[in-house]
Amino acid sequence: MSTRNILSWLGTLIMIGGGTALVASFFVHQGQQSAVASNGNPGGFNVPRIEDTRSAQDYGGPEDKTLKLTIPKMARIENDEVPDASGDDENALRRSAAIHLKGTGFPWQKQPNVYLAGHRLGYPNTESWLTFWDLDKLEKGDKVFVTDADGKKYTYRVFKEFVVGPSAVRVMEPVEGKNVLTLQTCTLPDYSRRLIVRAELVDVA
Repeated sequence: MSTRNILSWLGTLIMIGGGTALVASFFVHQGQQSAVASNGNPGGFNVPRIEDTRSAQDYGGPEDKTLKLTIPKMARIENDEVPDASGDDENALRRSAAIHLKGTGFPWQKQPNVYLAGHRLGYPNTESWLTFWDLDKLEKGDKVFVTDADGKKYTYRVFKEFVVGPSAVRVMEPVEGKNVLTLQTCTLPDYSRRLIVRAELVDVA
């Protein structure tokens, strides 16, 4: 067999292998979604509960603490309402793309950590379905927009991405000298840890 034929044969094998891998990854993805659809299990959420003794007035800002979230880099997050709720409020998680974790800061405060969490898979036929599926696509410099109930718009720029365990509460604490937004979802494939994307406030309009 000539060298040219050998190279052609090897190229064909590589192309077949690559195509097989792509098809396999598609069916794995579809299988994960089908499993969720059939058993109603959103894959866990892993948000430690924060004991919050403060009232809504203690946080200042608008009386209505609902935020709206837009992330241009993410396919399903555009002007989505984000209620203030605890991490175990599954009803809020079903009806919303994400929640603002009760007990964490709000954008209008000084040096807050605005902590927003959403499901990686979520519940089919609800607002939670696949909302934070592509959170891992965010990169340093990408923008995130949050709007409060009074219409004030806060622009954040991503500066960090990392993974923590399910009980790590330090990521919910304020960051000294910064006004930050933290986005959280579960890791794949077993949802055992938390994917964290952090952004810093760069503009208010």
